[in-house]
Amino acid sequence: MKLANPADHGFDPARLDRVAAFVERDYIGTGRFPGADIMVARDGVPVWRATMGRMRADGTPWSPDAICRIASMTKPIVSIAFMMLVEQGLVALDDPVTKVVPEFADLRIYAGGGGEAPFVPGPRARPMRMVDLLSHRSGLTYGIQNRNNLDAAYRKGRLDGHASLAGNDAFIEALAKLPLAFQPGDAWAYSVSVDVLGVIVSRLSGQSLGAFLKTHLFDPLGMVDTGFSCPADKGHRLTDAWWAPAPGQPLQVLDPAENSATLREPRFESGGGGLVSTLADYHRFCRALVGGGGADGVHLVSPATLRLMTANHLRLPDDAPADLPQIAQGLFSDPKQAGTGFGLGFAVTTDPVRNLTPGNAGEFFWSGIYSTKFFVDPAEGLSMVFMTQVGPSVVFPIREQLKTLIYAALIDSRA
Repeated sequence: MKLANPADHGFDPARLDRVAAFVERDYIGTGRFPGADIMVARDGVPVWRATMGRMRADGTPWSPDAICRIASMTKPIVSIAFMMLVEQGLVALDDPVTKVVPEFADLRIYAGGGGEAPFVPGPRARPMRMVDLLSHRSGLTYGIQNRNNLDAAYRKGRLDGHASLAGNDAFIEALAKLPLAFQPGDAWAYSVSVDVLGVIVSRLSGQSLGAFLKTHLFDPLGMVDTGFSCPADKGHRLTDAWWAPAPGQPLQVLDPAENSATLREPRFESGGGGLVSTLADYHRFCRALVGGGGADGVHLVSPATLRLMTANHLRLPDDAPADLPQIAQGLFSDPKQAGTGFGLGFAVTTDPVRNLTPGNAGEFFWSGIYSTKFFVDPAEGLSMVFMTQVGPSVVFPIREQLKTLIYAALIDSRA
């Protein structure tokens, strides 16, 4: 991918080079990450990139066209897909989820039990709305939350979007048998909500989720290496995936590329975390986001729709705006999330001062469990994509560190 002169786009090139030096020194050199790939763009134009380290345990150098498991960076893509259907009038944000998922007609709220005992019958849940899925206020949860017997039931059923699930209907049927963690709309919890959203996209469109994304997003944007599996003829470009067991302990190869499950078509296409992609492909998606919902004549959603998606939708009981520490349960409820809200598929910076990281209010972003990251700052026309393959992402403060270094290099600010 051709890079423009960063100086022509408001960057100090020497300061941008600090980004690579930092990652090499603090992550690659220390063994925290085997390898990484970073791209910075302005107004959709790539201006700087650094590819470093290795992509496999055998020492294979990280390739610029490496295929990575982007995990939860699938969520913004599927959220955009759903909003494309909203713009077509096929569904509305305030529609009850039961309009498309009637299996959810008799959901209850968690009131105890589980494990070796049945769940205690709790109060009947209020109707869950489509907007609750997009904003993670649905009451659904994730097994990786590891808080209680409800999360344990998700793990036992492999309901965190596992590729081995027996398809959309089986996934929904299993979820419908479990209680919700809270009344829809009352709190925020990271969850399988976008997996349910992916099922809804499939049911409304009459296509598999993968087919819909390919036809309406990937092919139009030129995202030729993004999908729910890595084709055999591209298998040599797939990275290993590593896991950091504990601070100070060496990384362990969690998913070797040679026999990775991503080389096989999944039984369940996880809208919350199932895609593989490349840095170049995800940059093309970010280019459309920087362009207000489209790029190069391809319009995914309108600027008004994207503004709605990237506004903060979190509210306190008195309807005052909230950030994640005020309303989240479990993951992302920690004080480090201060100044961060959540929209429809994206986290949103609401207050850079409380966030203690350079940037602007209105920046939106997300990440994946293997420490992949992206962010878009509409005020600056700025975007970044970061690829590596080491989990869990919560161990590493790399997004905040990269943001600090990138904004330090942006000399011509528009904010």
